[in-house]
Amino acid sequence: MEFEKRKAAALASLGCSETDKSPKGSLDAPIVPLLTTINHHPSYFTTSSCSGRISILSQPPAAAAAKNKKARGGTWLYISHDPADPDSVLSSLFPAEPRPNQCDSSELVFRFEPLIVAVDCRDLSAAQLLVSTAIACGFRESGITSASKRVIVAIRCSIRMEVPLGDTREIVVSREYVKFLVGVANEKMEANRRRTEKFHQTLRTIWSSEGEVNGAGDEKTESVSRDAESLKECECETVTCVGSSEAGASLDGNARDGPAVHQDCSLSITPLKILGEPHEKLFLWGHSACTVDRRNREELLVFGGFGGMGRHARRNDCLLLDPSFCTLETIAVRSAPSPRMGHTASVVGDQMFVIGGRTDPLNILSDVWVFNTATNEWKLLNCNGHVFPPRHRHSAAVLGLKIFVYGGVNNESICSSCFILDTSNLCWEECAVGGDQPCARHSHSMVAYGSKVFMFGGYDGEKALGDLHSFDIQACAWQREKTLGKGPHARFSHSMFVYKHYIGIIGGCPVKQHLQELSLLDLQLQSWKLVTLNSVSRYLFVRTTVNIVGDDLVVIGGGASCYAFGTNFSEPMKINLIRLDSSSHSRLSDGDKHPCRQGEVTEEIHGLHQGQGLRLKHAQSLGENSDLKFEEAINMVGPQTNPMNWLLQVERNLAKLAKDLLKKFGWLDMGRKVYACEDGTHICFPVTEKFYALYEKQDHRADVFEELNVLCSSKQPLESDVLLNQNRWSAALNLLKQGGASTLVDRIGEVRKVARSPYVVMREAVAVLVKQRGLSEELLEQLPTRWERLGDIVVLPETSFKDPIWETIGEELWPIIAKVLNTRRLARQGYVARTSTRDSALKILFGDDGWVAHRENGILYSFDATKCMFSWGNLSEKLRMACLDCRGEVVVDLFAGIGYFVLPFLVRYDQLLFTFNLAVGIMKMKKMRFFIISRNI
Repeated sequence: MEFEKRKAAALASLGCSETDKSPKGSLDAPIVPLLTTINHHPSYFTTSSCSGRISILSQPPAAAAAKNKKARGGTWLYISHDPADPDSVLSSLFPAEPRPNQCDSSELVFRFEPLIVAVDCRDLSAAQLLVSTAIACGFRESGITSASKRVIVAIRCSIRMEVPLGDTREIVVSREYVKFLVGVANEKMEANRRRTEKFHQTLRTIWSSEGEVNGAGDEKTESVSRDAESLKECECETVTCVGSSEAGASLDGNARDGPAVHQDCSLSITPLKILGEPHEKLFLWGHSACTVDRRNREELLVFGGFGGMGRHARRNDCLLLDPSFCTLETIAVRSAPSPRMGHTASVVGDQMFVIGGRTDPLNILSDVWVFNTATNEWKLLNCNGHVFPPRHRHSAAVLGLKIFVYGGVNNESICSSCFILDTSNLCWEECAVGGDQPCARHSHSMVAYGSKVFMFGGYDGEKALGDLHSFDIQACAWQREKTLGKGPHARFSHSMFVYKHYIGIIGGCPVKQHLQELSLLDLQLQSWKLVTLNSVSRYLFVRTTVNIVGDDLVVIGGGASCYAFGTNFSEPMKINLIRLDSSSHSRLSDGDKHPCRQGEVTEEIHGLHQGQGLRLKHAQSLGENSDLKFEEAINMVGPQTNPMNWLLQVERNLAKLAKDLLKKFGWLDMGRKVYACEDGTHICFPVTEKFYALYEKQDHRADVFEELNVLCSSKQPLESDVLLNQNRWSAALNLLKQGGASTLVDRIGEVRKVARSPYVVMREAVAVLVKQRGLSEELLEQLPTRWERLGDIVVLPETSFKDPIWETIGEELWPIIAKVLNTRRLARQGYVARTSTRDSALKILFGDDGWVAHRENGILYSFDATKCMFSWGNLSEKLRMACLDCRGEVVVDLFAGIGYFVLPFLVRYDQLLFTFNLAVGIMKMKKMRFFIISRNI
């Protein structure tokens, strides 16, 4: 009702014959049709507007403006809302009679300002439609300027100009130059007119298809539409944009349909009333926040970001927020890192590691700082290992003592590398990962859960991303996660968190109403659900930080900025998540039901031994967050006695569908083999006992799907993916039954040979040795989860087998490790010497000497690994250098090493002269390497 009241009052004032309070006092005629169309729509009305103007503004000096408030805005010597007449402009600047002498001169500025329209919108969804339409029509600085009590949109573009001409005492430009300026301004005015007409026509086209333009409006709107010339103008006002300001962001995005809203599950947002320091210190974005244990309770340590009190800028403050008591204090520190934003902060023990960030648009950082939460001291770290390139807007997650860093951006270069910082030895390592590696991105988010790192979304330079990947630290491989339900929309600059067995995603760009709800991935079911947040329109969750404190999700900072409309920040708040477990079986909205299952269906599952029935009611289809999980149903049925191995026999043409269904719900026994019957017409799938219990005892309905007979009798292959997304497990059982599937006893029971990772085999073998020697099983935690190969040498990381007690059983241990890893030589990496030659400290554990032949890019490098460090990095740079056309050139490599760049040159070119610096000092340091490179050449 409030929106309707505001609109009625605004339209009543527009229909009034009195002049408004703007300098002109009336509307600009060129945009009356546009304003009429907007005001006619039931979800919008305009509050101020300007069609665009060319003007000469006389601005008084600051001293005079301070004395006279009315003079602060200046006065116009010339103004036109149409293309300017050069002669009229010249006569205003160069009058026939001189101007009277003035005590204070005023600055004269020639200006062109494009269209601007402020629109009050019914809700955020309506505002989003208007903004996206305006941006598509060329008004690229359009955005949502307010989303609290009122939702206001500003329509604007950037084709403005502002040129000083001198002052009222002296014009410092010529008449010809003024004519040139008028010509430029008229061109901009014409471009502004074309964009305005395109915007107007697009709105009419969109709303005509919705039946809004010529439909029934309220009486005030129709009155304005009949008498458009009587509408009045309010001059352009300063506004603040909180729309998407991220580089390259499309407010529409390329998102697929998101999850349906669980109307019966919502969470409340509670603002934090901050005590102690001013709460404006938390008006930040691009900052970091970590949960730390202080004073026997969890508190949040906030660092850096953009915003803060007073003039908004990049910060390096350390703020401590106690969410329990809502107290905020500033930690007094010395030698803090430089002010920055877009960095990451990760807590390992009682230390917070700050990595990278940006101090200004040109200064991208790669440094690592550590903050000791016990002593409140900062320290700049000197890390060894691989070189970590500068980046910001990357993401980091902690597993054990290691910090995993992925992605980021450095100027125009978007990163796809994965680095690991081992905090125990301060060594960087660039991972050579496998699997389904994600594309380069920035502004994504990562969290750690179990032995995996999960990553969602981001921006790849062209579009927002909506993929979910996981990185398995044991397999050192990426995997694109396959989940049930409709996942979150593509987004970037969002936040991610872990709560119990959920991964949560909130906010981000493009700014949409549904993006300010909470998307949750149930890691037990691998299914998405959506939870509504009350009072969502008050906040903008862009570049916020979220942290779990107890059962509360504490949200700090966030907001956005726009070049034309300024900045907006979100208040600190918390969201209690305790209701998530109680709502884990929430129903889906009606729109997600299968069209064949609109009615409520009653199923009956009988107990195997008690003969009692269990009646289960449901009103949803499979695959979209089932209200009853398969595991729960079978547990209620009861346990079986005399377990047997079972098979599900299906016709060959239904094999793919059956396999997809069995795998989807965990019914396929992965420990046994699938095989075909002797006649070749049927396929037998090994199934679990739980499946057999449900399948044989369920009352199958004959009318589950009307189209099933058509599908089964068709010669075309069944589209199982479609069926998987439409039905839940109970319907899946019916589907298999209708397809003629039957259960058999597996009398063969051929067991599948399950491939085990080398790590698992190693752990089992070493565990036997440790037990035989009476050692502590805690030693097994020092086993390496990954390793490298240099030729035929397997190199273990320096963090493995660190306890000296391993040396006492080395004669038995190292042959076991070598056999498991299928190598004849075994070594352990040592710390790389922090010298100019970066000598290797690799130690041979099993096998002869350290001479090795290692192949990379088709080039065989021969060197002593115990004396020379092999650089795994710069692989792309080596390839690039090898492709340079250096024919006829003299190449001088002053840092030849073992020939990283020399050998690629020699492979490509037959005649090149390589000159080495053989000065006594350098020769002394590089004697071994000179011998090695000579041998390689």
